[in-house]
Amino acid sequence: MKKLIQTFKNIWAIEELRNKIIITLALIFVYRLGNHIVLPGINPNLLDQAKLSASSKGLLGLFDAFAGGGFSQASIFALGIMPYISASIFMQLMTILVPQLQKIQKEGDSGRKKINQWTRYLTIIVTAFQAAAYIQYLTNPQGGYAQAILLDRVSFTFVTIVVLSAGTMFVMWLGERIQDKGIGNGTSIIIMVGILSRLPQNILQEFSAKSQKAGGGLLIFLIEIAILVAVILGLIILVQGVRKIPVNYAKQIIGNRQFGGARQFLPVKVNSAGVMPIIFAQAIMFLPTLVSFTNIDSAKGIVRIFNDHSNPWYMLIYSVMVIGFTFLYTALIFNPKQISEDLKRNNGFIPGVKPGQPTADYIGSIMDRITLPGAVFLAIVGIMPGFAQRLGVTQAFSTFFGGTSLLIMVGVILDTLQQIETYLLMRQYDGLMSSGRVQGRQTISSSTI
Repeated sequence: MKKLIQTFKNIWAIEELRNKIIITLALIFVYRLGNHIVLPGINPNLLDQAKLSASSKGLLGLFDAFAGGGFSQASIFALGIMPYISASIFMQLMTILVPQLQKIQKEGDSGRKKINQWTRYLTIIVTAFQAAAYIQYLTNPQGGYAQAILLDRVSFTFVTIVVLSAGTMFVMWLGERIQDKGIGNGTSIIIMVGILSRLPQNILQEFSAKSQKAGGGLLIFLIEIAILVAVILGLIILVQGVRKIPVNYAKQIIGNRQFGGARQFLPVKVNSAGVMPIIFAQAIMFLPTLVSFTNIDSAKGIVRIFNDHSNPWYMLIYSVMVIGFTFLYTALIFNPKQISEDLKRNNGFIPGVKPGQPTADYIGSIMDRITLPGAVFLAIVGIMPGFAQRLGVTQAFSTFFGGTSLLIMVGVILDTLQQIETYLLMRQYDGLMSSGRVQGRQTISSSTI
């Protein structure tokens, strides 16, 4: 406990780090405050009754989790940062697949500014489409929100699209300010705060459910908490796990000084794809539910299967897609040939392996071997909420047993702790841990999760 208190004192003693933390907390407060401001034209007194009759499962539940509850509260930040995330993922894939965009990205700061500007334009388009779908959801007579709307359909549609678009762009601006002036990746922190904001309420709901006569009692609740901690520990291992490939550098003598000759390691992450495979799999499996977006509860067939995370067919198809997308995305972002050429250019080589193509083949084979267990583990993490729900955990609390929510939370927290530890080590303080270092994670891009 004394070590922990001293660590907090060291963090607060660094003026730059202290200012960054204060700015981050202030911007997070603004975001949370906006999540409780209701859209114009909606009676806030009728929202509680509307939320009780509205669906909060599947696609809608995931949107609501990422928006920090703003989706179900019909707030001005109802769409949250998700349109920007979708646009960023699309632009990142295009920079990998389209040679012209690759050239622009390699132009340095000017190229990145161009791509970021195009991403913002695409965000506005995506937000408009999602706002139209959200309006359809709100105005559906069977959804529960229609009775709370005070304006006519045309006026409400126009006002809501403008407000939701402005709200999403403002949330995107908050993320950029956290990135520039605060600590950590702004977009990731906004998503994490939205997810964590629901955790206390969901824990209380789970405790209340287990406290009932047929709920199982306090022992079952404590067992669930212990399993949740074990899942988080396993996920930390997945995020931080690396395979170190030894690399030697040839000695060079320039003048009276010797360069190179040191032995280093090439770290290859077990989960190089990060959260992307889960996002891709969920995006594709949510497409059928869009057919019944305004009335999911009455859906049948494949729509019903894909909207039920505890369905065995859903978990099987989802697992296969996550494993497939893990290999696909890893192949897109990891180029063994480029790494081999960089090593050769810097007089580096892997002991016992010839430079050039043999080195690329060696690195590629190692990547394939470690990607398979990482992909399987990632698929298991993705379907853990379904297993938890089938074992009696409430639907809301089960989402914290795995899936995108938990993976983002663990990754963002590790990434933020890594940045704090870097500041401490730069000022001659001890790190956050008595041994070892906090390793960050590979983010989707410089501006997304």
